[in-house]
Amino acid sequence: MNQQFVFHQPSVGDGWEVSQLISACPPLDTNSVYCNLLQCHHFASTSVAVRKNGELVGFISAYRIPDKPETLFVWQVAVAESARGHGLATQMIEHILKRQAGQTVRFIETTITQDNEASWALFGRVAKHYGAPLIREDLFIKEQHFAGQHDTELLVTIGPLE
Repeated sequence: MNQQFVFHQPSVGDGWEVSQLISACPPLDTNSVYCNLLQCHHFASTSVAVRKNGELVGFISAYRIPDKPETLFVWQVAVAESARGHGLATQMIEHILKRQAGQTVRFIETTITQDNEASWALFGRVAKHYGAPLIREDLFIKEQHFAGQHDTELLVTIGPLE
């Protein structure tokens, strides 16, 4: 049976599968299962999980920045290899923004390493879709914040959204 993608607000019942999905999506940083459970619990209204034929094939963890309530910070975007090529990541962001929790969002922020072509392409499409500029600046520096063990994370800001 070829079922369509089913989008839903994540719950703690998704936490373990989220961890497995993120582990299968390099170069994403893996978090503890406990962290993924908290994402599915505390940030459920601003995150999304996607299933196809009962399997978790997509997940975005995101939250409203406490000091900037009009800004949605997208923490991680994971799409299973079997679900790639369908624009699922873009659809997940749109799904979050259409929910009640996303209706007052005017800006999207995320961090991306310079060489993460898939993320640059995704957020470039999002900026274009919403007719908004995409601004990038260094945020977490390789030597200064990661002791040389992780590439610099650039802060990406998209907005204001139309």
